[in-house]
Amino acid sequence: MGTLETFDVVVVGGGPTGATAASDLAKKGRKVLLLDRMGRIKPCGGAIPPRLIKDFEIPDELLVAKANCARMIAPSDKAVDMHIEGGFVGMVDRDKFDEFLRVRAANNGAERRTGIFEKITRDQDGVSVIHYLVRGKHGASDETMSVRARAVIGADGAKSGVGRQAIPGAKDVEYVFAYHEIVKVPENPPAGFDGSRCDVFYQGALSPDFYGWIFPHGTTMSIGTGTADKGFSLRSAVETLKKQTGLENAEMLRHEGAPLPMKPLKKWDNGRDVILAGDAAGVVAPASGEGIYYGMYGGRVAAEAVEELLVTGNGKVLAKARKHFMKEHGTVFLVLGIMQRFWYSNDKRRERFVKMCEDKDVQRLTFESYMNKKLVRRDPMAHFKIFLKDTAHLLGFAKV
Repeated sequence: MGTLETFDVVVVGGGPTGATAASDLAKKGRKVLLLDRMGRIKPCGGAIPPRLIKDFEIPDELLVAKANCARMIAPSDKAVDMHIEGGFVGMVDRDKFDEFLRVRAANNGAERRTGIFEKITRDQDGVSVIHYLVRGKHGASDETMSVRARAVIGADGAKSGVGRQAIPGAKDVEYVFAYHEIVKVPENPPAGFDGSRCDVFYQGALSPDFYGWIFPHGTTMSIGTGTADKGFSLRSAVETLKKQTGLENAEMLRHEGAPLPMKPLKKWDNGRDVILAGDAAGVVAPASGEGIYYGMYGGRVAAEAVEELLVTGNGKVLAKARKHFMKEHGTVFLVLGIMQRFWYSNDKRRERFVKMCEDKDVQRLTFESYMNKKLVRRDPMAHFKIFLKDTAHLLGFAKV
């Protein structure tokens, strides 16, 4: 066995998180390997906020649609439209979006390889060795390859193989299981269809603890749902959603299912040379299920921590990634987690939740926070009014 090739960083996983981390580190001149399974597309509505488009320089041609309204639909089928004043939410197809990010990482100097992560061992000098499986082509045998890495970023999604091997507690993650279908928009769309509107269904028949969705993607759309209840049939729920919206005969192009973590892990690194980011670190937002922005931001702060590790040799600096992330977004995750556990628990509460969304202060502050990825701290009177209305709904005083 010859001497193994050594990389500064091996990034396991080529989704938005891993591609962002690889790109940032390659731009700094680091020798980076981006290891991706390929052919894996995550079930995702594909919504990206303006903050992501700006911070990560996403070109306009990647946006297959621009949504300027969210329709919240209650168990009673009552609908509340939340319009985005003077802005939009970008919609992307994950197959094209993810590949764009991987190509950008390669253009910045990262090396791309296709392989399935198997395990991490250590060389005689203590440096991590990444073992991965390369599928044989045209009947050839599979082959296990190995490279050395001064640092490893596990961006390999929920149930991360890197995390399960290297990070204590990584196995203990709460999941929502998501499933969606990408379908063609019919030549004669059903009445009421709007290609610039995201429809969100808060109905127990579609999910006992999450929501169903129909998101526009230009000539296609994403129709999906999710739940933490393993006994609930997601495919049946999507069929139900298609029938109730007149889309049961729409041509399906592809479908995907995957677990989505709903709570950040307490520890993201091993204090030495391995760190997790994105879904692997548990950073999909509760209640909304939003993960692209948080994944890419997590990839960026992981890259920053790894760069400091490579400069200083001090493994303790890896902990800064989680610290920075939670300082910026921890409160949002806490609030959304409480919201999901309470408002999504039964149809009576879902009805009241949608009713609350009629309030203009709720709409304005929700979108300002979503679009800019910061809790809106100004306008304390608006927050106070929302608190009073929220309390009335919680206690059942408000009319539905």
